[in-house]
Parts: sequence; C-alpha cells; structure tokens
Amino acid sequence: MNPCFIAIDTGGTKIAGAVLDEAGKSYAEETVFLKGTGGKDAAVLLYGLTRKLLKSAAEQKIEIKAAGVCVPGIAYHQSGEVWAPNIPGWERYPLHRELQEVLGADIPVHIDSDRACSILAETWLGAAKGCSDAIFVAVGTGIGAGIMADGHIIRGHADIAGATGWMALQPPYDRKFDACGCFEYYASGNGIVRTAEEFLSVEKNYNGALKRGKFKAYDVFTAYDKNDPVALKTFDKVIMFWGMALANYVSLFNPEKVIFGGGVFGPAVQFIPRIVKEAEKWAQPIGITQVSIEASKIGPRAGLLGAGRLAMLTTMKEG
Repeated sequence: MNPCFIAIDTGGTKIAGAVLDEAGKSYAEETVFLKGTGGKDAAVLLYGLTRKLLKSAAEQKIEIKAAGVCVPGIAYHQSGEVWAPNIPGWERYPLHRELQEVLGADIPVHIDSDRACSILAETWLGAAKGCSDAIFVAVGTGIGAGIMADGHIIRGHADIAGATGWMALQPPYDRKFDACGCFEYYASGNGIVRTAEEFLSVEKNYNGALKRGKFKAYDVFTAYDKNDPVALKTFDKVIMFWGMALANYVSLFNPEKVIFGGGVFGPAVQFIPRIVKEAEKWAQPIGITQVSIEASKIGPRAGLLGAGRLAMLTTMKEG
C-alpha cells in the first residue's frame, strides 16, 4: 500500500482527522467536539484523536509518513506555536512540540493556517486543481484568503499574510473596524448581519421578516429571496465589498483562479456573477479578463484535505 498521511483540521467547535493517501483517499476518519474546551484540554482531545488514527493505520498496515494540521488562525513556523482565536487558551500554544511528542520522531509534524490549507486543497483536488497562481477566499464568521503565487503559499514574514478581513475598502476609518477590519465588518457572515442591522436602524416604516437583534446571516439570505427591502440593500452593499476585494486580489496577484468558499458560499454562490461585474469596475483591466472566478468544490473538507496535502508536499520537499 502507498504511504499515507495524517490530516487534522482544528476548528472552534470540533477537530476532524483522517488518514489520507497521495490521491486523497481516506482510510480512517475521526471527529471530536470541543464543547467550549480550550488550552491544554483542547490539545489533549487532538492528541487522543491522533492516537486513534495511528491505531487504525497500524491495524490496516498503513505506513504514516507525516502529519499535517490546519489551525483556524496563525501557525508560527519558527516557534511551532499557534494562535487560534476561537479556541480559548491557544494564543501562543506549543502545538508542534507537543504533537511531535505524541507521534514520535519518525513522523514529522507540519502545521499551517486554515487559509493556507484551503488553497492547498483547492489546487490539489478542487476548483483550482493544477493552478500555480490561485486564491481561496474564505467567507464565514470572518474573512481570510489563502494565496498561492508561482506555486508557493504566501505567508508573510510573521505568518499573517492573507488576513484580508482587514482590507480598507471604505473611508473614513471608524473605530468599529478595530476588532476585525473594514472588509470583515461588513461582508463576513457576521458582517452580513451587522450591515442589515445598520439598514434596519434607519428604516422607519419597515415591516419585513428581519427583527432587530434576532436574526442571523441565513435569515438575511431567506429574506433576500423574498425581495425584502433591507435584505436587498444589504446584499447590494456586501456584493460591492466582495467585488472590490476581488478586484484587489486580481490586481495584486494576477491569479489564474479565485475560489470563493466558506460557510457563506454556500448561499452566496448565486451572487458570483454580480461580484465579477463589480470587480470589473475596479480591477486591472487585463487581469480581470484572464481570471476565472468559481465556488469551492470541496466545501467544509478544505481544511482537512489541505492539512493532508501540507504533510505530503512538505515531506516530498524534505525528501
């Protein structure tokens, strides 16, 4: 049997793991739920999941060559520490050192951000398969971008590249952008709610489906399908932000493909033609005609598959 790799995707609510081969076939899968757990306790759940995957691989006589881990935040490559804002106590958690102790010296551990893992997955098995210049835009609770240029993941000197929720897309600066950035404030899943709330606050005679303080992004999509006036205004604004951001990605990186994914895309796939039309106003005019804009084909497995691909590529590079 071909050698395999352990892939682990950590999230704010659960940790998923799999044993994957070089074609992406899964030989074992495990999931544990965090239930609000953080710090060392969350790490212990991850290590227990890892041991179960090792045991399953051994029972199937599968050789594990390496392990890859996707974290929802920042993976500091020099220190091996991680920052995951949705997991309490993981501000500078020594995940690499501890997981390496669990796996032993013969199975190297590689950790990267969910942004980087998502674009690795998409260029391996997804909508950007085979591309060496591509961007994955993850729109969920927040917004981030996995960027591949000339076949290399762009991480930045401190591993923060791709935190594009902080794109400055609307002046003047407002202190409400402090926590998450301008782009994310308006156009993430939570941002859709905030944008709708702002429109609701100035609607004097509104009698639609949205009740102030009592709805989520899903409800705004539902209201949009019913031609709700606040929902229509909300997505006019949000689509403008997505289009402006797309234009910036295209003008900065000249990608072959830009893939929209995350929980919001999803229901927002219907807006891709409008996003492209908006981007055409702002983007470098040649680049925007050469790029393909698509929705993710992998969906919620992007982090898991990307973690496996990370382990494979790093092992091949080191070998």
